[in-house]
Amino acid sequence: MRRKLFAANWKMNLTPTEGRALIAGIRAILDPLAARLARDRDVMVAPAFPVLAAAAQALAGSSIALGAQNMHFEEKGAFTGEVSGAMLRSFGVSYVIVGHSERRHIFGESDELVGKRAAGVAAARLAPILCVGETADERDRGDTLGVVLRQLQAGLAGIADDGAKRVVIAYEPVWAIGTGRNATPEQATIVHGAIRDALRDRFGAATANELPILYGGSVTPDNVDSLMAKPDIDGALVGGASLKADSFARIVSSGMA
Repeated sequence: MRRKLFAANWKMNLTPTEGRALIAGIRAILDPLAARLARDRDVMVAPAFPVLAAAAQALAGSSIALGAQNMHFEEKGAFTGEVSGAMLRSFGVSYVIVGHSERRHIFGESDELVGKRAAGVAAARLAPILCVGETADERDRGDTLGVVLRQLQAGLAGIADDGAKRVVIAYEPVWAIGTGRNATPEQATIVHGAIRDALRDRFGAATANELPILYGGSVTPDNVDSLMAKPDIDGALVGGASLKADSFARIVSSGMA
């Protein structure tokens, strides 16, 4: 059975003190459910870089994993403002988000650069969460699958076979991120199915069938159940709703046995 992943992307929010308090609130709800969660799902929080140390301390003894919001593909060097895989591992990071639409559209990261980042994450023995998704204009033109599959192909191009099993894909339609709109379960299912097929072509059926494909884009406690009911939606990458302990915990527990 393919495991689900529920990942919190805190973006540029929360100080270390605030991050510790939020994790304490999440743990107060989820720690008593740890045995049930362990059956079929994993949970991760990705704070901003300055909050990693505080988050790692607050997560000690918990099954909740620590993630980061970006990473450079080189091991070290003159790359001001960037961080390496070794730096992230030193804090206990196990997942790294790459290619988020805000990195692509605000900071101009190309498909090629995102692919280098994803390959660097996998080479550092971390799990890349590769984000793909179309803008409203691209959807209106009927180019959703063309855009998503192009981004997916470029993002996976440099990942060696030994890193394939660590890959996570997050489909995040750009028009749904932070807007309060979200793709319908039916719209998401079409895209997730196409991504699954492309993963089979890239890595083979045995590996591809085990890789989680998350949905992201205004996921809330109100819409998560209908999304998670679809067979190829394997969890969520959660933005705003992850900044409150009760709403994130509700999302994490969606459909839990």
